[in-house]
Amino acid sequence: MTAFQAVVMAVLQGVTELFPISSLGHAVILPPLLGWGDIIKRPDFLPYLVVMHLGTATALFLYFWRDWFAFGGSLLSRSSPRSAADRRIFLLVVLATIPAVVVGFALEKRLAEVFGKAEIAAFFLIANGFVLYFSDQIAGKAAASLDELNWKGALAVGVAQCFALIPGFSRSGLTIAAGVVAGLSHEASARFSFLMATPIILGATVLEAPKLMHQGATLGGAAILSGVVAGVVAFLSLAFLMRYFNTHEISAMRPFSYYCAAAGLISLAVMAIA
Repeated sequence: MTAFQAVVMAVLQGVTELFPISSLGHAVILPPLLGWGDIIKRPDFLPYLVVMHLGTATALFLYFWRDWFAFGGSLLSRSSPRSAADRRIFLLVVLATIPAVVVGFALEKRLAEVFGKAEIAAFFLIANGFVLYFSDQIAGKAAASLDELNWKGALAVGVAQCFALIPGFSRSGLTIAAGVVAGLSHEASARFSFLMATPIILGATVLEAPKLMHQGATLGGAAILSGVVAGVVAFLSLAFLMRYFNTHEISAMRPFSYYCAAAGLISLAVMAIA
């Protein structure tokens, strides 16, 4: 990879991993449209993938450090109602993470082989747009806080996350949509989604690191640059999205649904012409 390609892929990771528009879908679709081939399946892409995931996970942890600090304190202290509430939210995050971990270990490679083509990713990107649009349509008027989420709602969010293993479906989009349908406000649902993302993305980094060491790959300057860029862009994306969802409760997912539908349709049209 060139430094330019590394920076482009890092910006793509930092934005699409957190915006509800599918990072995996964009990573599958965009390189062929730019004439870069199937860049994410090249062996030399692994160092970039590892450090970009690490950068994104670091951004998530830094942005929500107060939540993680509160979770840690709640596990050590049982003396206050706030500690009990924090401990309960932490356990719901753990519960919601389990389905994707199980399904990911069992099916991730098979799903990547079946759905890893750009045309199929573009189709599911359109489907992602429909999911985002109709989640706002069918959601009730309830706008509960994260303290009001129950284990059934958390498990439903976790099951929704499993479908993000299919390129085109967005992890953050599906989980935020599921949380809204479960009765959470968009802001509370986004916070829960991003708290879930921290162990998921960090776990992906831990899983890929041994492969990197086994292949004897080294982290060059371009790879390190991609990790820094991905982290900075991810942090800025988080700041924007949390402010956006805090101020947009009605039909908050609609702009992203329009984008996904348009991006998927345009990608299919370009690939058909090429």
